[in-house]
Amino acid sequence: MTTITLGDGQNNASKNGIDRPLDSLNFFLADVRDGLGPYLAIYLLSVQKWDELSIGLVMTVGGIAGIVAQTPVGALIDNSKHKKALIIFAAIAVTICSIALPWLTSFQAVALSQIITGAAGSIFQPALAAITLGLVGPKMFAKRNGRNEAFNHAGNAFAAALAGIFAWEFGPIAVFYLMAAMAVASILSMMAVPFNRVDHQLARGLHEDASEVEDKVSGFRVLITCRPLLIFSLCVVLFHFANAAMLPLVGQKLALANPSLATTLMSVCILVAQLVMVPVALLVGAKADIWGRKPIFLVGLAVLALRGGLYVVSDNPYWLVAVQSLDGIGAGIFGALFPIIVNDLTKGTGHFNISQGAIVTALGIGASLSTAVAGSIVVGFGYSAAFLFLGAVAALSTIIYALYMPDTGSTARSQ
Repeated sequence: MTTITLGDGQNNASKNGIDRPLDSLNFFLADVRDGLGPYLAIYLLSVQKWDELSIGLVMTVGGIAGIVAQTPVGALIDNSKHKKALIIFAAIAVTICSIALPWLTSFQAVALSQIITGAAGSIFQPALAAITLGLVGPKMFAKRNGRNEAFNHAGNAFAAALAGIFAWEFGPIAVFYLMAAMAVASILSMMAVPFNRVDHQLARGLHEDASEVEDKVSGFRVLITCRPLLIFSLCVVLFHFANAAMLPLVGQKLALANPSLATTLMSVCILVAQLVMVPVALLVGAKADIWGRKPIFLVGLAVLALRGGLYVVSDNPYWLVAVQSLDGIGAGIFGALFPIIVNDLTKGTGHFNISQGAIVTALGIGASLSTAVAGSIVVGFGYSAAFLFLGAVAALSTIIYALYMPDTGSTARSQ
C-alpha cells in the first residue's frame, strides 16, 4: 500500500491542492447536509397548520430512518472507494425530497420524504470525515477537521442569511429552492476534490501498513469492549436528546408570536449560532491536541444545559435569538471534536467509519426521540417545561462525562 503522508503541516495540504476543494465542499454542502431541519417545523406549523405533536412525529420518522442507515453506511464507507459518488447521490436525494415538499400535504407523503432525506443524509458526516482522514492523515486530522467544521458553519450562516432574505420576499417556500442551489454548488465542489489522493486504509482508521494489520475486530466489537467508547456514546445520546428539539421549539414559539416573520427570525437564530461556531470550530481544531479533548467537550455539554434554563426567562424574540447564539459554542465544539474522539478510540482497528456510524445511530435515537418527547411535553405542560426538561438531560450528560470519561487526547499530546 502506498501511504500518502501529509502530516508536515497545513501548508503541505495546501501545496497538494487539498485545502481549497475541501473548504468549498464543506461550505456548500452545509445546507444540504443538515436538511430542512427547523425550517420544516415552521413550514408545517405556519403554512400547513399542523399541530406540534404531528410535527414532532414526522421529524422523528425521518430521524429513525437516519438511525437505521447509519451503521450500514459506516460499513459501506469503510469498504468503498467510491465515496465521491456516495456523497453526490445523497445530495441529489435530499434536494429532490426537499423541493417536493410544497406539493406534499398528507402526513404519509411528508413522512416518506423525511425517511428518504434521513437515510441519504446519514452519508455526509462519516464520508466527509473519512475523506479528510484519508487525505491528511491522523497527525493533521484534528486541525483539518476543525477547519472543515468552520467552513461548514460558515456555509450554514450564508444559507441562513439568504433564507431569511428570500423568505421575507417570497415566503417560506423559498428555503426549499435555496437548498437545491446549494446542492448543485456542492456537487461542483466535489469534482475538485483530489479523490485519487485519498488513502483508503487511512480513511478507515488503519494507521499502519495494511500488510501488518490483521483486520479481525468488528465495529460492533470495538463498541462493546471499549468502556470509554460506551461512556462517550451515552453522553452524546443524552447531548442530542437535549439539543435536537431546542431549535425547533424556539422556531415554533417565534412562529406563534410572529407568524409573518417566523422563517426570517429562524434564519437569524441559525445565522447567529453558525457565526459563533466558525471561530469555535477553528479554536477546537487548533487546541484539541494541546488542551485535551475532555475539558473542551465538557464546556460544550455545560453550555447546552445552560441554554435549557435561559429559554424560559423570556419569550422576547431578541432574547430567544441571543440564547440561541450559545448553540454556536456547544454545537461548534461537538462537531469539531466528535470524529476526533472516535478516531482516538478506534485507532488502528480499521473500523473508524462503522464505529462512527454505530455511535451516530445511538445519538440519532436520542435526537429522534427528542422532538417527539418535547412535542408531547409542550402539548401537556407548555414550552417552559419542555426547555427545563431538556436542560436537565444536558446537565446529566455533563456530570457523566466529567466523572467517567477519560481524556482521549492524552496520548496525542505526549507524542
